Amino acid sequence: MAEFKDRTVLITGGGSGMGLATAGRLVEAGANVVLAGRRADKLEAAAKELDAGDRVLTVPCDVSSTADLDRLADRIGDRFGELTGVFANAGALGFARAGDVTEEEFDRLVGTNFKGVFFTVQKSLPLLADGGAIVVNGSWLTHRALAFTPVYAATKAAVINMVRSLAADLGPRRVRVNAVSPGYIVTEMFEAAASTEEAQEECRSQVAIGRLGAAEDIADAVLYLLSSRASYITGQEIRVDGGLTTSVAL
Repeated sequence: MAEFKDRTVLITGGGSGMGLATAGRLVEAGANVVLAGRRADKLEAAAKELDAGDRVLTVPCDVSSTADLDRLADRIGDRFGELTGVFANAGALGFARAGDVTEEEFDRLVGTNFKGVFFTVQKSLPLLADGGAIVVNGSWLTHRALAFTPVYAATKAAVINMVRSLAADLGPRRVRVNAVSPGYIVTEMFEAAASTEEAQEECRSQVAIGRLGAAEDIADAVLYLLSSRASYITGQEIRVDGGLTTSVAL
């Protein structure tokens, strides 16, 4: 399959989880992939796992830093010249009830999940080819509230709303902008949050389809939205959650 041959896609948060799974799908489909993330060691391990040689570029980057994003754009331009897709996937998770949220925690979540996504897109635009595609990672928590995620959920709601505005803004360039909103997906972040078998079973029991999601479930949706098969889809959010937010599991 060479659907993405000669195309280049940037993935933030690309060292593991949904980002790495998406990179794997893209490499299989012929793409060049740029993996950005905070930890150089995880990026190196990811590149080794992908085993695609010069088709993979890794760039240590904190998306909450616009200086880092400028350096990322420079590296991409030097290696590949342009982008045809962006998966703004990097995110931070935080649990605290409203009365316990510190200013530091607020800034951390907003800096990564909202500011980081916005400026990832903005800094990518000069490199992004007309007719390209952007996918933003949202969350099921914008549709079903939990008491201890007010800031995290708000940042995800912000970027999903931003997708709609960006779709209008970039429409004249035929750049499509969409979001995927994962449900319970088994990644390092999920396992850190639901650290016991009991907690994971409680999550699974809420899912209509009867199982927790895999990173590849998200990767497949992202690949579709980045592809020409989604050429008439923009400003949309696809929930990849096994029915978590729309159906009651009995």
